[in-house]
Amino acid sequence: MSGPRLSALVVARDEEARLPDCLATLRFADERVVVLDRTTDRSGEIARAAGACLVEGAWELEGERRNAGLDACTGDWVLEVDADERIPEALAAEIRAVIAASPHGWHEIPVDNFIGEHLVRHGWGGSFGTSAVPRLSRKGAKRWGMQRVHPSLSWNGTKGSRLTHAIQHYVDRDISDVLRRLDRYSSAKAADLLASGEIGTLAGNLRRFASRFVKCLLARKGYREGGWGVLIALCAGLYPLLAHLKARLEPERHRPGSGS
Repeated sequence: MSGPRLSALVVARDEEARLPDCLATLRFADERVVVLDRTTDRSGEIARAAGACLVEGAWELEGERRNAGLDACTGDWVLEVDADERIPEALAAEIRAVIAASPHGWHEIPVDNFIGEHLVRHGWGGSFGTSAVPRLSRKGAKRWGMQRVHPSLSWNGTKGSRLTHAIQHYVDRDISDVLRRLDRYSSAKAADLLASGEIGTLAGNLRRFASRFVKCLLARKGYREGGWGVLIALCAGLYPLLAHLKARLEPERHRPGSGS
Protein backbone atom coordinates (compact mmCIF):
# COMPACT_ATOMS: atom_id res chain seq x y z
CA MET A 1 0.00 0.00 0.00
CA SER A 2 1.16 3.52 -0.72
CA GLY A 3 1.43 6.22 1.92
CA PRO A 4 2.50 5.82 5.55
CA ARG A 5 3.02 2.24 6.75
CA LEU A 6 0.62 1.03 9.42
CA SER A 7 1.43 -1.55 12.08
CA ALA A 8 -1.44 -3.29 13.88
CA LEU A 9 -0.43 -4.42 17.37
CA VAL A 10 -2.22 -7.07 19.44
CA VAL A 11 -1.05 -7.82 23.01
CA ALA A 12 -2.60 -11.03 24.32
CA ARG A 13 -2.40 -13.94 26.73
CA ASP A 14 -4.14 -17.27 26.02
CA GLU A 15 -6.53 -15.84 23.42
CA GLU A 16 -6.72 -18.72 20.92
CA ALA A 17 -10.52 -18.47 20.76
CA ARG A 18 -10.64 -14.76 19.85
CA LEU A 19 -7.33 -14.10 18.13
CA PRO A 20 -8.25 -15.48 14.64
CA ASP A 21 -11.21 -13.12 14.16
CA CYS A 22 -9.22 -10.20 15.55
CA LEU A 23 -6.30 -10.75 13.17
CA ALA A 24 -8.66 -11.24 10.23
CA THR A 25 -10.02 -7.69 10.66
CA LEU A 26 -6.46 -6.31 10.67
CA ARG A 27 -5.49 -7.49 7.18
CA PHE A 28 -5.67 -3.91 5.94
CA ALA A 29 -2.52 -3.06 7.95
CA ASP A 30 0.93 -3.31 6.40
CA GLU A 31 2.20 -5.28 9.39
CA ARG A 32 0.57 -7.25 12.19
CA VAL A 33 2.54 -7.68 15.42
CA VAL A 34 1.35 -10.03 18.17
CA VAL A 35 2.86 -9.91 21.67
CA LEU A 36 2.15 -13.04 23.71
CA ASP A 37 2.65 -12.84 27.46
CA ARG A 38 3.21 -16.20 29.22
CA THR A 39 0.87 -17.92 26.76
CA THR A 40 0.12 -21.63 27.17
CA ASP A 41 -2.46 -22.19 24.39
CA ARG A 42 -2.31 -22.14 20.57
CA SER A 43 -2.17 -18.33 20.23
CA GLY A 44 1.41 -18.43 18.90
CA GLU A 45 0.55 -21.03 16.27
CA ILE A 46 -2.47 -18.98 15.20
CA ALA A 47 -0.44 -15.76 14.93
CA ARG A 48 2.28 -17.43 12.84
CA ALA A 49 -0.29 -19.02 10.52
CA ALA A 50 -1.81 -15.57 9.96
CA GLY A 51 1.58 -14.17 8.97
CA ALA A 52 1.95 -11.93 12.02
CA CYS A 53 5.28 -10.96 13.56
CA LEU A 54 5.48 -12.66 16.94
CA VAL A 55 7.04 -11.42 20.19
CA GLU A 56 6.90 -13.86 23.14
CA GLY A 57 7.93 -13.28 26.73
CA ALA A 58 6.89 -12.79 30.34
CA TRP A 59 6.13 -9.34 31.69
CA GLU A 60 4.88 -8.57 35.18
CA LEU A 61 3.48 -5.16 34.26
CA GLU A 62 0.93 -4.38 31.55
CA GLY A 63 2.87 -1.25 30.61
CA GLU A 64 6.04 -3.30 30.02
CA ARG A 65 4.45 -5.73 27.58
CA ARG A 66 2.61 -3.01 25.70
CA ASN A 67 5.84 -1.00 25.31
CA ALA A 68 7.55 -4.16 24.05
CA GLY A 69 4.89 -4.33 21.37
CA LEU A 70 5.28 -0.69 20.39
CA ASP A 71 9.05 -1.19 20.10
CA ALA A 72 8.55 -4.21 17.82
CA CYS A 73 6.36 -2.31 15.34
CA THR A 74 8.14 -0.93 12.27
CA GLY A 75 5.34 1.12 10.70
CA ASP A 76 5.05 4.90 10.63
CA TRP A 77 1.81 4.58 12.62
CA VAL A 78 0.65 1.99 15.18
CA LEU A 79 -2.92 0.82 15.77
CA GLU A 80 -3.32 -1.04 19.09
CA VAL A 81 -6.10 -3.62 19.21
CA ASP A 82 -6.99 -6.15 21.90
CA ALA A 83 -7.89 -9.72 21.01
CA ASP A 84 -11.53 -9.15 21.98
CA GLU A 85 -11.84 -6.23 19.55
CA ARG A 86 -12.69 -6.03 15.85
CA ILE A 87 -12.00 -3.32 13.25
CA PRO A 88 -14.95 -2.87 10.85
CA GLU A 89 -14.18 -2.09 7.22
CA ALA A 90 -15.47 1.49 7.53
CA LEU A 91 -13.08 2.15 10.42
CA ALA A 92 -10.20 0.55 8.54
CA ALA A 93 -10.78 2.92 5.62
CA GLU A 94 -11.02 5.90 7.96
CA ILE A 95 -7.75 4.97 9.69
CA ARG A 96 -5.99 4.81 6.32
CA ALA A 97 -7.35 8.24 5.39
CA VAL A 98 -6.36 9.77 8.74
CA ILE A 99 -2.74 8.59 8.74
CA ALA A 100 -2.32 9.76 5.15
CA ALA A 101 -3.14 13.36 6.10
CA SER A 102 -2.75 13.85 9.87
CA PRO A 103 -0.02 16.19 11.19
CA HIS A 104 -0.70 15.03 14.77
CA GLY A 105 0.91 12.48 17.06
CA TRP A 106 -2.18 10.52 18.07
CA HIS A 107 -5.93 10.10 17.73
CA GLU A 108 -8.73 8.61 19.81
CA ILE A 109 -11.09 6.01 18.35
CA PRO A 110 -14.67 5.50 19.59
CA VAL A 111 -15.57 2.13 21.08
CA ASP A 112 -18.82 0.16 20.89
CA ASN A 113 -18.79 -2.13 23.94
CA PHE A 114 -20.72 -5.40 23.91
CA ILE A 115 -21.66 -7.63 26.84
CA GLY A 116 -22.53 -10.83 25.06
CA GLU A 117 -24.57 -9.67 22.08
CA HIS A 118 -25.88 -6.60 23.91
CA LEU A 119 -24.43 -3.25 22.84
CA VAL A 120 -23.94 -0.99 25.89
CA ARG A 121 -23.22 2.50 24.60
CA HIS A 122 -23.59 4.62 27.73
CA GLY A 123 -22.27 4.67 31.28
CA TRP A 124 -18.69 3.50 30.82
CA GLY A 125 -16.02 5.13 32.96
CA GLY A 126 -14.22 4.95 36.27
CA SER A 127 -11.42 2.80 34.80
CA PHE A 128 -13.89 -0.05 34.19
CA GLY A 129 -14.54 0.78 30.56
CA THR A 130 -14.45 3.63 28.10
CA SER A 131 -16.32 4.97 25.10
CA ALA A 132 -13.13 6.11 23.30
CA VAL A 133 -9.49 4.99 23.40
CA PRO A 134 -6.19 6.61 22.23
CA ARG A 135 -5.13 3.68 20.07
CA LEU A 136 -3.83 5.28 16.86
CA SER A 137 -0.43 6.93 17.22
CA ARG A 138 2.73 7.71 15.31
CA LYS A 139 5.68 5.44 15.95
CA GLY A 140 7.50 6.85 18.98
CA ALA A 141 4.66 9.12 20.10
CA LYS A 142 3.31 6.89 22.88
CA ARG A 143 4.73 5.18 25.98
CA TRP A 144 2.90 3.20 28.61
CA GLY A 145 3.56 3.64 32.33
CA MET A 146 4.74 0.91 34.69
CA GLN A 147 1.48 -0.28 36.21
CA ARG A 148 -0.23 -3.70 36.25
CA VAL A 149 -3.66 -2.44 35.26
CA HIS A 150 -4.73 0.69 33.36
CA PRO A 151 -1.15 1.99 32.97
CA SER A 152 -0.63 5.71 32.53
CA LEU A 153 0.33 7.21 29.17
CA SER A 154 2.91 9.75 28.07
CA TRP A 155 2.81 11.42 24.68
CA ASN A 156 5.12 13.05 22.19
CA GLY A 157 3.11 15.15 19.75
CA THR A 158 -0.32 16.75 19.60
CA LYS A 159 -3.74 15.14 19.84
CA GLY A 160 -5.73 15.05 16.62
CA SER A 161 -9.47 14.82 16.12
CA ARG A 162 -11.41 11.77 17.25
CA LEU A 163 -12.28 9.31 14.50
CA THR A 164 -15.97 8.78 13.72
CA HIS A 165 -16.23 5.00 13.24
CA ALA A 166 -15.95 2.71 16.26
CA ILE A 167 -13.95 -0.31 17.34
CA GLN A 168 -16.24 -3.23 18.17
CA HIS A 169 -15.23 -4.40 21.66
CA TYR A 170 -16.66 -7.68 22.94
CA VAL A 171 -15.66 -6.74 26.45
CA ASP A 172 -17.46 -9.45 28.44
CA ARG A 173 -19.37 -12.62 27.53
CA ASP A 174 -22.03 -12.26 30.24
CA ILE A 175 -22.64 -10.75 33.67
CA SER A 176 -20.50 -13.40 35.38
CA ASP A 177 -17.66 -12.42 33.06
CA VAL A 178 -18.16 -8.76 34.06
CA LEU A 179 -17.76 -9.72 37.72
CA ARG A 180 -14.71 -11.90 37.04
CA ARG A 181 -13.10 -8.95 35.27
CA LEU A 182 -13.86 -6.73 38.26
CA ASP A 183 -12.09 -9.28 40.48
CA ARG A 184 -9.01 -9.41 38.19
CA TYR A 185 -8.79 -5.64 37.81
CA SER A 186 -9.13 -4.95 41.53
CA SER A 187 -6.50 -7.58 42.39
CA ALA A 188 -4.02 -6.06 39.93
CA LYS A 189 -4.81 -2.57 41.24
CA ALA A 190 -4.25 -3.79 44.82
CA ALA A 191 -0.77 -4.94 43.82
CA ASP A 192 -0.07 -1.51 42.31
CA LEU A 193 -1.29 0.18 45.51
CA LEU A 194 0.93 -2.01 47.68
CA ALA A 195 3.91 -1.41 45.41
CA SER A 196 3.39 2.36 45.69
CA GLY A 197 3.03 2.27 49.48
CA GLU A 198 -0.14 4.37 49.23
CA ILE A 199 -3.33 2.34 49.57
CA GLY A 200 -5.57 5.25 50.53
CA THR A 201 -8.30 5.25 53.16
CA LEU A 202 -11.60 3.44 53.50
CA ALA A 203 -13.48 6.74 53.81
CA GLY A 204 -11.83 8.13 50.70
CA ASN A 205 -12.65 5.05 48.66
CA LEU A 206 -16.23 5.01 49.88
CA ARG A 207 -16.54 8.55 48.55
CA ARG A 208 -14.98 7.42 45.26
CA PHE A 209 -17.51 4.60 45.07
CA ALA A 210 -20.39 7.05 45.41
CA SER A 211 -18.97 9.65 43.02
CA ARG A 212 -18.06 7.11 40.32
CA PHE A 213 -21.45 5.40 40.57
CA VAL A 214 -23.29 8.69 40.17
CA LYS A 215 -21.00 9.90 37.39
CA CYS A 216 -21.40 6.73 35.32
CA LEU A 217 -25.14 6.42 35.89
CA LEU A 218 -26.05 10.09 35.42
CA ALA A 219 -23.29 12.18 33.83
CA ARG A 220 -22.28 9.38 31.43
CA LYS A 221 -25.95 8.55 30.87
CA GLY A 222 -25.81 4.95 32.03
CA TYR A 223 -29.49 5.27 32.97
CA ARG A 224 -30.25 4.99 29.25
CA GLU A 225 -29.09 1.36 29.40
CA GLY A 226 -31.45 0.33 32.19
CA GLY A 227 -30.08 -2.52 34.30
CA TRP A 228 -26.91 -2.74 32.21
CA GLY A 229 -26.11 0.86 33.12
CA VAL A 230 -26.63 0.13 36.82
CA LEU A 231 -24.29 -2.87 36.54
CA ILE A 232 -21.53 -0.83 34.88
CA ALA A 233 -21.90 2.03 37.37
CA LEU A 234 -21.66 -0.40 40.30
CA CYS A 235 -18.51 -2.03 38.92
CA ALA A 236 -16.91 1.35 38.19
CA GLY A 237 -17.50 2.40 41.79
CA LEU A 238 -16.50 -0.92 43.32
CA TYR A 239 -13.22 -1.19 41.39
CA PRO A 240 -11.13 1.22 43.54
CA LEU A 241 -12.97 0.25 46.73
CA LEU A 242 -12.30 -3.47 46.25
CA ALA A 243 -8.67 -2.77 45.35
CA HIS A 244 -8.27 -0.81 48.58
CA LEU A 245 -9.91 -3.54 50.66
CA LYS A 246 -7.75 -6.25 49.10
CA ALA A 247 -4.60 -4.23 49.75
CA ARG A 248 -5.66 -3.44 53.33
CA LEU A 249 -7.18 -6.76 54.41
CA GLU A 250 -5.22 -9.29 52.34
CA PRO A 251 -1.82 -7.71 51.61
CA GLU A 252 -0.05 -11.07 51.75
CA ARG A 253 -2.15 -12.31 48.82
CA HIS A 254 -1.79 -9.24 46.61
CA ARG A 255 1.66 -7.90 47.35
CA PRO A 256 3.89 -7.95 44.22
CA GLY A 257 5.84 -11.20 44.09
CA SER A 258 3.35 -13.10 46.25
CA GLY A 259 2.37 -15.32 43.34
CA SER A 260 -1.35 -14.58 43.64
